[in-house]
Amino acid sequence: MTTFKYKALRAQQAPDHDIFCFAAHPHDVLKFSEIERVGRDESGTLKGFQRHQVASHIKEIRDYLGREDALLPNAVIIAFIGGVKIRELGDGLIEASIKVDADKPGFVVDGQQRLSALAGLDKPEFQVFVSALVCKDYNELRQQFVLINNTRPLPKTLIYELLPQVEGLPERFTNRKFSARVVERLNHLRGGALFHDIRQHTNPGGVLSDAAMQRLVMNSTAQGAIRDFIRYEDYEERSVKLINEFFEAVKTVFSSEWVGMSPRTSRIRHGAGLVALGFVMEHLYTHANATSSEDFIPGLKLLRDNGHTAWTSGQWYLSDDDIRPWNGIQNTPTDIDILANHLVRRLKRELRHVRRVA
Repeated sequence: MTTFKYKALRAQQAPDHDIFCFAAHPHDVLKFSEIERVGRDESGTLKGFQRHQVASHIKEIRDYLGREDALLPNAVIIAFIGGVKIRELGDGLIEASIKVDADKPGFVVDGQQRLSALAGLDKPEFQVFVSALVCKDYNELRQQFVLINNTRPLPKTLIYELLPQVEGLPERFTNRKFSARVVERLNHLRGGALFHDIRQHTNPGGVLSDAAMQRLVMNSTAQGAIRDFIRYEDYEERSVKLINEFFEAVKTVFSSEWVGMSPRTSRIRHGAGLVALGFVMEHLYTHANATSSEDFIPGLKLLRDNGHTAWTSGQWYLSDDDIRPWNGIQNTPTDIDILANHLVRRLKRELRHVRRVA
C-alpha cells in the first residue's frame, strides 16, 4: 500500500462533501487516479465515462508543456470514492492522505488530455493543481462528470450515452435520459431491427443518428404511443418493443433503401427520415392499431407502392410548388416537419381509400 499526503485548502460548499485543492506531480496523480474510458462489456453494459484520447490534442498540449516557460494554471478535477482521510490543520487547511492499494481510489473527471500529455514529459519539478471531491458512490461520480462536462465542448453523444446510467440529474435531463435509455436498448437488442446500427460514442461504426432516434422517442413520449404506455409499469419495455417492431417493418418494406445504406445514400437512414418516420409509426399505431411488424407493413407498403417516397432516387412531390430531388431533404426542423406532414397526409389518404374499397 502506498500513501500520498498533501497539504490542501478546503472549500466549504455542499454539506457532507469534501472539496479541496492541492498541487501534485502529474505522475503521482496518475498513481492514485484512473482515467476510466467509456466502453461496453460483452453483455452491452456501459463501463467508464471518459471519452477516448485525442492524439492530436495530446500532442499539441505536450508540445506546449515541453517548453521551459510553460504554465498550466487550470486544475485537473479528481473524484475519489473512499481512500481519502482528512486531518484538520486550521484556517481552512487540511492534510489529505490518499491510500492506494490494489485499486486506485481516484477517477479523473476533467483534465485527462493534460495528464496524458504530461505523463510523456520528463519534467520532475512540474506540478499541476488538483481540485478534488469525495463522492459517496460511483453514481455520484458519474453525475459530477456529466454536470461538469455538459458546459464544455464534450461530445454530446457521450453525454447522452451516459445519461441512462446516472441518477439525480436536473429535471431538464429527464426526457432526454428516458429517450437515451430506449435508444441504448434498441442499439444493443440482439436480433433487433436496430442492433448496433445506431452511432454512439461506444459504437462509432453505427450509421443512424442517436440524436434523431432520441427525438423520435421524445416526440412519442410527448404526444404519441409512449405517452399511452406511461400508465403501465413496464412502459419502457413496451416502448422498446413498439419501436423495434416498427423498424422491422421498415426494413422489410424498404429493404433496398435500408440495408447497407447510409444517410448520404438513402434519406430513410437520414436524421430527417428517421424522425419523420416516427410520425408514420404514431399514425399507424393510433388509426390502424398497429403494434407488431405485421401490423405496420400494410401501411408502409401503401406509401411505397403508390409512389409517395423517394428515399434513394426520384423526386419528392411534397406539394404542388415544392418538388425536390430525393436528397433535397435536409436535417432541419422545417424539412423534418415538411417530410413528416407529407408522409402522414399521403398515408391518411391511402388508408381512407382502402376503407372505401373494402
